Amino acid sequence: MFEEVLKSITSLSVLPISDERKTLLKPLIAYIQEKLDSHKPIRLNFICTHNSRRSHLAQVWSQTMAFHFGVQNVFCYSGGTEATAMFSKVSETLLNQGFQIMKLGQNENPVYTVKYASNEPPIICFSKFFDANFNPRSEFASIMTCSSADVGCPYIAGAEKRFPICYDDPKAFDGTTEMDVKYFERSYEIASEMYFVFATLKVEAQKLI
Repeated sequence: MFEEVLKSITSLSVLPISDERKTLLKPLIAYIQEKLDSHKPIRLNFICTHNSRRSHLAQVWSQTMAFHFGVQNVFCYSGGTEATAMFSKVSETLLNQGFQIMKLGQNENPVYTVKYASNEPPIICFSKFFDANFNPRSEFASIMTCSSADVGCPYIAGAEKRFPICYDDPKAFDGTTEMDVKYFERSYEIASEMYFVFATLKVEAQKLI
């Protein structure tokens, strides 16, 4: 794992998670644990309205934490009820937290590759509908990262389980003097909760990288 990403992960230990949020995360932990115990692939699709901010942060951090804690066969995706673009401040924030990022193309919805380690495949980020062909069609969990997507998508075809784990939208601070700080905070909030999820799992041969 890249040293700067590892430093970011190390700093998460000081971020508290409330008992209320832990209770909210426990059903997702149970789902992943069941898949782990059954030696089945763990597919997680993080869904938000525009698939531009929170869902991408959750996709990247959950895949990173799976690697960090040695949880095998984890495949993380993201999608939206609309397709827009991954917001540039998201890639900038992740870059500042140690990830290596490459932007492929200059179109309105470019593809970004996000790497957390030299020899691991990159995480692919771009905005898409939650049921796009790029995403899994069955045997996955849908994690709703915003309340509007949770309300607007009463049914996710192919999903085995649905988990409402919502975060405040950093978009509210776009164009303000607090923008950089708030994106950084939201990314770390999501990272800390994904840390809690994967740290709680019982893995036969847990490997810390």
